[in-house]
Amino acid sequence: MEGVRDGVGDAMALVPRVASAVGRMEDLLGRVSSLLDRVDGIVDRADAAIDAVAETRARADEAIAGVGATQAKADDAIEGVARTQAKADEAISAVGRTQAKADEAIEAVGRTTGRADETLDHAAALVGRVEPLLGDYEPALTALAPSVRRLADTLEPHEVEAMVTLIDRLPQLVTHLDEDILPVLESLGNVGTDVHDLVDTVQDLRQIVKGFPGSRLFRRRGAEEIAAEAQAEEDGRRPPS
Repeated sequence: MEGVRDGVGDAMALVPRVASAVGRMEDLLGRVSSLLDRVDGIVDRADAAIDAVAETRARADEAIAGVGATQAKADDAIEGVARTQAKADEAISAVGRTQAKADEAIEAVGRTTGRADETLDHAAALVGRVEPLLGDYEPALTALAPSVRRLADTLEPHEVEAMVTLIDRLPQLVTHLDEDILPVLESLGNVGTDVHDLVDTVQDLRQIVKGFPGSRLFRRRGAEEIAAEAQAEEDGRRPPS
């Protein structure tokens, strides 16, 4: 009985401890329940985070694709810029060539201006020299004006060409006149005496020929031969021998 009583006493002593343990177990279960709730929240948050990560990844893929497209557009733009730069370089080179040509043209204009100035100076000097001459020749030119107008009205183109041809041949005509005709004209003073002598000689020869027997026959034959030769020349035949 004592043993039972001691066992019961010990058991009764264990009751508070068991109650305390049960309370601690309840607290522990509450904490475990809270922990499980927190774990469930973390799991939900993890799922949400995973979904967000997936969405972020999809957006990242879209962004990367957009970056690729943007890069391609940027490459196209860079190529366009390169082509534009090449065209700009060509345009700059063309502008340089145009500027060089413009400089040459300006230099040519300067040279032309200089020549024009020289021509104007010469023209001014010529006008200064011509004005007194015009004053001197004006009355004569005024008097010749009707004749010049009449000549212009009556002159034909072929007459002008003939005058031009005559003017072109004047040097040759003057040369022949000096070298051929004038010496002959100068020698004409002695021609009269020579002609008289020649006529006297021919008269003497005629008298001598008439003194030959048969001279009339010879003259007739000679006249016939001369007539035959003339006829042959007219007919285009060879004259008889």
